[in-house]
Amino acid sequence: MSLADRTESILLINEAHNSGARREKCCELLELSIRTLERWEQNPEIEDGRKGPHHSPHALSSEEKDLIIAVANSEKYRDLSPAKIVPTLADEGKYIASESSFFRVLRSEKMMSHRSNSSPRKVAPPEELKATMPNEIWSWDITYLKTAIRGKFYYLYLPMDVFSRMIVHWEIHEFENSDLSSLMIENACLKNNVTKDQVVLHSDNGGPMKGATMLATLQRIGVVPSFSRPSVSNDNPYSESLFKTLKYCPQYPEKGFESLEGAKAWMTKFVHWYNQIHLHSSIKFVTPYSRHYGQDAEVLQKRKIVYAAAKAKNPKRWSRQTRCWDQDNQVFLNPRKVKEEVKL
Repeated sequence: MSLADRTESILLINEAHNSGARREKCCELLELSIRTLERWEQNPEIEDGRKGPHHSPHALSSEEKDLIIAVANSEKYRDLSPAKIVPTLADEGKYIASESSFFRVLRSEKMMSHRSNSSPRKVAPPEELKATMPNEIWSWDITYLKTAIRGKFYYLYLPMDVFSRMIVHWEIHEFENSDLSSLMIENACLKNNVTKDQVVLHSDNGGPMKGATMLATLQRIGVVPSFSRPSVSNDNPYSESLFKTLKYCPQYPEKGFESLEGAKAWMTKFVHWYNQIHLHSSIKFVTPYSRHYGQDAEVLQKRKIVYAAAKAKNPKRWSRQTRCWDQDNQVFLNPRKVKEEVKL
């Protein structure tokens, strides 16, 4: 800061201080510390003693920087990174600058992104879906079930309700294809009395999910398809979470299933436990079955009464409100991220 700017800053701060403002706050507005202000007041006529930055004699000239940019954007090198441009030039008997200098110059010109046609494909995020009642949004996927024979698997077809987390149907087959997928989803709709245009079916981009037979069946029975982005498992989180619960279950056979009938028998027991016994952490620790059929409201109301009685009995143990047992009435699939505005 020049001597004139220093003098003006001291005058402004003194004027504000005489009007009742605190010196520390005035310094904050000018991005100064109070110690710097005190040092300036002690020696108001002394210039800044710090030596400014020196120009390096080894720095690249403007002509050399322009040459780096021209080479990096030339038809021969535009699809190569500086890590490959520099050795290629050396093979031709040329040296312009080091690899780090190439990176530094291109970064300063904001040219470190993909150039020409080498930019990767951009995939738009999937549409945000919201469920406010059962049988509005289903999520489904296929997972491998290990067998006792190495390299052989059974395939579990499993749709679930996003709102209630209940398994609405399941089938196990020895093959994975679109024909079996179309039969499975048709059976699931019949089993749950789903009407036309009632359910949105979300899945990943696997062949059984996007096959011609499957898509034709969905159109015929009036189910709206929804798909994840390619290679993004987070777009189908409910099914992925359910599969982890299934395969990390202590009763899951470590050595695999001996037969298809054995796999179906085990899955029947698991679905009963998951839907009607398992207290799901994402739906206030009620069972998916009770949530699906509207029985959770009574359960949660009883918990509220128990907690209210406990607080009335020992109020000093409760510094705040009791635990919230209100159920969420909206469940989102792939919700949009909302940026919070910072108020200054």
